[in-house]
Amino acid sequence: MPDMPPPPATEVEIVIVHPPRLAPLGGEAAFSAVQIGPEVLRNEPRLDEVLKTTPGVSLFRRTGSGAANPTTQGLSLRAIAPSGAGRALVTLDGAPQNDPFGGWVIWSGLPSEGLDGATVVRGAGAGPYGAGALTGVVALQERATPDGIAAAELSAGSRGSYRAALAAGGPGVLLTVAGSRTEGYHAVRGPRQGAADTRLKLDDGSVALRLQRQLGDVQAAVRVAAFQVNQEAGLRGARSNSTGQSATVTLAQPAAEGVGGWRLQGWVRRSDLENSSVAVATGRATTTPANDQYSTPATGYGLNAAWQVAQGPVNWEVGADVRLADGTEHERFRVLNGAFTRDREAGGKTLVAGAYLEAVLDQGPWLVTGGVRLDRSRAYDAVRVERDIATGAVTLDQASPNRSDTTPTGRIGVRYAVTPAVYARAAAYAGFRAPTLNELHRPFRVGNDITEANPTLKPETLQGIDAGLGGEVEAVRWSAGLFYNRLKDPITNVTIGIGPGTFPVAGFVPAGGVLRQRQNAGEIEAWGVEAEASGDVTPTLSWRSAVAYTDAEVHGGRAVPQLTGLRPAQTPRWTVTGGVDYRPAAKLRLAVDARYESARWEDDLNSRRLSAGVQVDARAGWMFTDNAEVFVAADNLFDKDLEVGETADGVESYAAPRTLRIGISYRR
Repeated sequence: MPDMPPPPATEVEIVIVHPPRLAPLGGEAAFSAVQIGPEVLRNEPRLDEVLKTTPGVSLFRRTGSGAANPTTQGLSLRAIAPSGAGRALVTLDGAPQNDPFGGWVIWSGLPSEGLDGATVVRGAGAGPYGAGALTGVVALQERATPDGIAAAELSAGSRGSYRAALAAGGPGVLLTVAGSRTEGYHAVRGPRQGAADTRLKLDDGSVALRLQRQLGDVQAAVRVAAFQVNQEAGLRGARSNSTGQSATVTLAQPAAEGVGGWRLQGWVRRSDLENSSVAVATGRATTTPANDQYSTPATGYGLNAAWQVAQGPVNWEVGADVRLADGTEHERFRVLNGAFTRDREAGGKTLVAGAYLEAVLDQGPWLVTGGVRLDRSRAYDAVRVERDIATGAVTLDQASPNRSDTTPTGRIGVRYAVTPAVYARAAAYAGFRAPTLNELHRPFRVGNDITEANPTLKPETLQGIDAGLGGEVEAVRWSAGLFYNRLKDPITNVTIGIGPGTFPVAGFVPAGGVLRQRQNAGEIEAWGVEAEASGDVTPTLSWRSAVAYTDAEVHGGRAVPQLTGLRPAQTPRWTVTGGVDYRPAAKLRLAVDARYESARWEDDLNSRRLSAGVQVDARAGWMFTDNAEVFVAADNLFDKDLEVGETADGVESYAAPRTLRIGISYRR
């Protein structure tokens, strides 16, 4: 028999499946948008620390999720009065990630290994995003399903710090697991530190599983996730424990290419928060229990739908969404003779439903986009009941009327290609944020400072305009712009009393403490400048720099005239960031990043000043394979004291001192 040719080599097809998504309409290019790619995410395991490298991104009180209490992990854009709840919406492939009770984001539940990138849109208004996108939106994209391991890290560092993370799977399956632990650091340092001050310890973990399948022409995905974050708050007896679970079901039929198709998504998020606070004695020698928030179960439900059509140069999308939140806090308070004497139940429900229409014209050098949106928000079924623990007698039964609001918003943007290398853009927009259950119903205490809730709060609204230029010349990419925003009815912690003294509802405020209440505090006007540039000096040396300036002022009107002319709390005027990446050898990568932030005020009365500060981070990695490296990283390389808080009696607290990490990282 004649020789037969050998059989052809077996070809193995690797199937990589992205989460079900509709293609973007393309209009975001007319707004102030920044893309964060996987090459940036790989340098920092905590997502909030990555995001703050973007100009205008503000973390409340300058403290990242490695030490911040869960209730202060809100994110805001353009430094327009950051708050613990945050004034920006964070989504993951369309599903909101903000907590259903407080609006903050538990960043430990979003490890960077599971993400493919993020789009930060500053000042975009509500548009297709909906409630919460007051100062903009951070749209996260989860990575595609891999074939095997997609990303992993194992590291150890200063002060007993450890971290492990893994993102892996196969066709149609993505599993992301992460956990970390640290013995933490003392926030109060130096001569003011007392026996009451303890370390900010952290122990967290998260897991997420996404399953996908193609059902004919329809893409279907189910994502389930859970997290737990256990923290000690830096004062003896003060701690928090936050847990949560979520599930998202997405069906989509995107166009084979480009814009078109439909998406239907439903989600549910459940969270629970335990949070205890203490009162601090003179000289910070001892603490006594102040509040024990032993349970805060909350559940959020949501549904969103979108339908896209492409007609020549015009793309348009129509959609609707609804979000429901239901939560109640349970708390022991009012300590007498070393024991809690009162118990509180406070909470309610909120509902936001809206519909929108968005369109984009992309023709020649012109890109024009516009949209309108209408939302109906409602706060209802409020309850605040306080009882004597010993007798069960009701000491306060505060009924609050239901409240409903209708909020129209919209946005329009224009971009023009002046030359192939330079563009000009301009935009106008409006957004809104409904108050959270936390702001409406939950009082809280930090040290000797007490903040009361306010069930009569109404939604915040923002109107803004911005304009800019940008482009790419040779090896330099750049953009620069101006903005003006007016924030109406901002929810602000307003000082209404100074201790020692006894006040209605709040009770006794000790010496050195203040009493505040959340109020809609008139208006905040802000204008500013944003600019970014990056480039390649050589194929092995690249750089990046950015600056943001915000001049913000409160107009309290008749509501809070004492705040008129002051700067909003937690609002820095200048933020400057920069970095360099250098590859002196094929396998060696060096990176340095620096961030400067000007002074900000800790409080609404501008009486507690947090000094300006600079933090420099450095990283060196040696690639021992195409995808794996051993690295050493130093956060706060020069061990600077970055002030993050100040009490009424002048005790300052600081961000983390120099922190070293060494580990092995794998990314592909």
